[in-house]
Amino acid sequence: MQIEHGLLAQARQQPSPNCDARADEISLLIVHGISLPPGEFGGPWIDALFTNTLNPTEHEYFQQIHRLRVSSHILIRRDGELVQYVPFDKRAWHAGESEFAGKTCCNDFSVGIELEGTDDIAYTDIQYQQLAELITALQRNYPAIKADHIVGHCDVAPGRKTDPGRAFDWPKLHGLLLAGKSE
Repeated sequence: MQIEHGLLAQARQQPSPNCDARADEISLLIVHGISLPPGEFGGPWIDALFTNTLNPTEHEYFQQIHRLRVSSHILIRRDGELVQYVPFDKRAWHAGESEFAGKTCCNDFSVGIELEGTDDIAYTDIQYQQLAELITALQRNYPAIKADHIVGHCDVAPGRKTDPGRAFDWPKLHGLLLAGKSE
């Protein structure tokens, strides 16, 4: 995968207004899980949420969240499609109140990657493959993202967030990352 000027060449670009300038060096990668409506996959709803166009009349759950101003850098859909909302050199609004290694405001120094999924449903093989390739590209471009700086949203916001959940297979991801380094 190729990253130029903060953009992933292989991703469909869907710009989000929910971002701002980044002051800190990128040194953390946060894996998230998202489905809209909860437990459902496909459809335009994640794009709509991250671009402030979610219609609250389309689903009861959307009435609770349509005013949120959130974003992520990248979404990896269940079929492996990559969607980029925010350039990596800008700060996306994905982690909320968060802390990692004694530093608060993780949005300041992290990349947020959403996986279309839930805490309880297994993620797809193509999502793991795409995630591993994306992490490798990000580490090439942002070398401060070390192996122990790849965490779940649950790790930076414990008690508040649970994603990517128990269905996320960390050993599988680590195996793919190791296999990629040996090639």
